[in-house]
Amino acid sequence: MFRSHVMVCGGTGCTSSNSQKIIDEFNKEIKAAGLSEEVQVVKTGCFGLCALGPIVVVHPEGSFYSRVKPEDVKEIVLEHLLKGRVVTRLLYDETVNEGIVTSLNNTNFYKNQMRVALRNCGRIDPNNIEEYIAYDGYRALGKVLTEMTPEQVIKTVLDSGLRGRGGGGFPTGRKWSLAAMNEAEQKYVCCNADEGDPGAFMDRSILEGDPHAVIEAMAIAGYAIGATKGYVYIRAEYPIAVQRLQKAIDDAREYGLLGENIFSTGFDFDIEIKLGAGAFVCGEETALLNSIEGKRGEPRPRPPFPAQKGLFGKPTILNNVETYANIPQIILKGPEWFSSIGTEKSKGTKVFALGGKIKHTGLVEIPMGTTLRTVIEDIGGGIPNGKKFKAAQTGGPSGGCIPASLIDTPIDYDNLIAIGSMMGSGGLIVMDDDTCMVDIAKFFLQFTVEESCGKCTPCRVGTKRLLELLNKITSGNGTMEDLDKIEDLCHFIKENSQCGLGQTAPNPVLSTLRYFRDEYISHIVDKTCPAGVCKDLLKYRILEDKCKGCTMCKRVCPAGAISGEVRNPHIIDTSKCIKCGACLANCKFGAIVKE
Repeated sequence: MFRSHVMVCGGTGCTSSNSQKIIDEFNKEIKAAGLSEEVQVVKTGCFGLCALGPIVVVHPEGSFYSRVKPEDVKEIVLEHLLKGRVVTRLLYDETVNEGIVTSLNNTNFYKNQMRVALRNCGRIDPNNIEEYIAYDGYRALGKVLTEMTPEQVIKTVLDSGLRGRGGGGFPTGRKWSLAAMNEAEQKYVCCNADEGDPGAFMDRSILEGDPHAVIEAMAIAGYAIGATKGYVYIRAEYPIAVQRLQKAIDDAREYGLLGENIFSTGFDFDIEIKLGAGAFVCGEETALLNSIEGKRGEPRPRPPFPAQKGLFGKPTILNNVETYANIPQIILKGPEWFSSIGTEKSKGTKVFALGGKIKHTGLVEIPMGTTLRTVIEDIGGGIPNGKKFKAAQTGGPSGGCIPASLIDTPIDYDNLIAIGSMMGSGGLIVMDDDTCMVDIAKFFLQFTVEESCGKCTPCRVGTKRLLELLNKITSGNGTMEDLDKIEDLCHFIKENSQCGLGQTAPNPVLSTLRYFRDEYISHIVDKTCPAGVCKDLLKYRILEDKCKGCTMCKRVCPAGAISGEVRNPHIIDTSKCIKCGACLANCKFGAIVKE
């Protein structure tokens, strides 16, 4: 037995910050200090506080070291692990109060969270099946196979109120029930791990930190609907998740938890990984099934629905990673426990990838019904650099922008739809007052245009025409009539596109028009971008009373647009200015403003 465990984040974020080198340094210094038999170094999944990576947590004390560098390792080993003295200067500052080290659970980031889908991330070695088993892993599968009928499993999921966490929010138990009712000699269980929303990394982090939870849940689903084969569709851009998932599948087979006659019950179930090439449209369930079959990734007409005729024409259920990650806990703790969390129509918790203009970027899991204010101000730590919160974008390209006036909105499926957004898979991008909302709408629409599969005309052509109108406005050539055209086109695309990608593509445009119409009007009527973002509408001006005549702006201007003598105010010739911002970036006296 080891007396101490050094948990080092091995998620993608910390890995990109060289956490592997930190692990190597710990192993080297621990050996040099003669502690190899007493201290174990464990590479874990994501702890959630990505802004503070690389992260190291030392147990049993729970000391949370943030932004650790390889050169810090020796001090932690010699002081903390050898002498028992915590290195306070390297601790996350919120865990130190007047010299007293407190629990990480008492920090603003963690105390408002409830980790269900993320329960094992940062807690276990995802490459060690025995650590998963030690935390009740595969006990839910054992209970299901030995104590419950398939009908009881489905009823448990139905009674829990679990809804799909991939975006649409369809009741998971109903989906399983429909597939169970359809008789076939072969059925399939599929997992959507494609996760293509910009800024989203929830599913990736679960697979990196707790892959066995998804494997166990898929096996439970297979038993519930009568399936013997499962597929995990995951994008190839997630190499760490793919490697850990494959090892978990191999280990589960070796332990008799996948394959034939699981728990000696006669139940057979196995899983295969299918790599996606990064097409956003393959997040749509029927396009994903086409891709697994080796066909072009584009949606199929519905009905028939996958539960009736899905993969290879057989009844199929498809849920995303986060949905499956909840299943083992629902089986073990009961549907009443899960349904007691959240709101009347949105049960349980939701994982969000919190990013953008926020102090604490990272992965958070909150009970449904938590307000946006709690997420942004308490968990996220507020907006940095003294800026004001302007809007939050949820649901990725399919979602909408929520203005500051609605910051007290409880987050659940119905509330978000009511205010013109949607839950989506869980991306939550925070914006400050330097953000142009017309530009934001254009950004998400550009993404959708590029990712459209092109199968149906409303999406293929309509989104391009919509983008052309937004480009016209941000270039200063828009008219008020264009706003009417935009709204008409948005509704046409929503009503006539074949799949969810096209049907939700106008949401960022419609929500920004609804809440930030004045910004569109400023672009059109005043020919200005209030946030100073849209380049074609920008003007740089030198304030005569602040300019010292240092000539720095003149020297860095690549277009020769600035004139003036030493110690005299300078002038910008707007006809020559290419709006590169070099003058503003290099002025030390705050004499240049962007208008």
